[in-house]
Amino acid sequence: MRVVIQDNYEKMSKWAADYIAAKIKAHNASGVKRPFVLGLPTGSSPIGVYKELVKKYEAGELSFKNVVTFNMDEYLGLPREHDQSYWYFMHDNFFDHVDVLAENINILNGMTNDPEGECRRYEEKIASYGGIDLFMGGIGVDGHLAFNEPYTSLSSRTGVRDLTTDTRIVNSRFFGNDMEKVPRQALSVGIGTVTDAKEVLVLISGHNKARALAATVEGGVSQKWTCSALQLHNAAIIACDEAACGELTVDTYKYFLDIEKKERI
Repeated sequence: MRVVIQDNYEKMSKWAADYIAAKIKAHNASGVKRPFVLGLPTGSSPIGVYKELVKKYEAGELSFKNVVTFNMDEYLGLPREHDQSYWYFMHDNFFDHVDVLAENINILNGMTNDPEGECRRYEEKIASYGGIDLFMGGIGVDGHLAFNEPYTSLSSRTGVRDLTTDTRIVNSRFFGNDMEKVPRQALSVGIGTVTDAKEVLVLISGHNKARALAATVEGGVSQKWTCSALQLHNAAIIACDEAACGELTVDTYKYFLDIEKKERI
């Protein structure tokens, strides 16, 4: 596991965007005929990365025409036109500002009449592309990755998830601070779906994520902290800011600062 510590959220976001851009460019330069497959999250963590990627596109440095995307999750029962649906979020913050092809965008259908079938089809479509090359994600204060709340199986696949009261309270800030307006269920990729990706890049920022970062890096592998499954991945990267490092031991903090001195993409 790599842990890349940056001074603040803005620098963390730029580092992550530079890393993603480099991977897309290297894939295109390799002559491989299949598109680059990118897994994407929603929430506050990736907004800075999306802004940086849009800047690169607008500057003519990066194209997304050969990129296929799969989003992590979507609220169940929320139409995509709702301003808090993740379909809306992704188009508002990213897709509408770059040249990704509409047919290459994959987001779970929160209005499906067959949730289990929708999730099964999603897994099958990921597999049809040969899997995901790079899955970017963020984690919650309790370490949940996508909507895989504590005690979700670490081998879970895409499926229906019940949202905890804590998650609904946290997300209520987007619903007028009314928890009752937050859906009780979501469709979400599984921990196994994420860790099947060739690379996983997780963003962790802010003091409120410090315990989750420590559990991800220093704790044991446990269903209590679903983020800890990253310890078993051969190519997992944590991009974090200084504020999120408050619960790391001094030796761990110094180790990753030392090993990442020579910045590598």
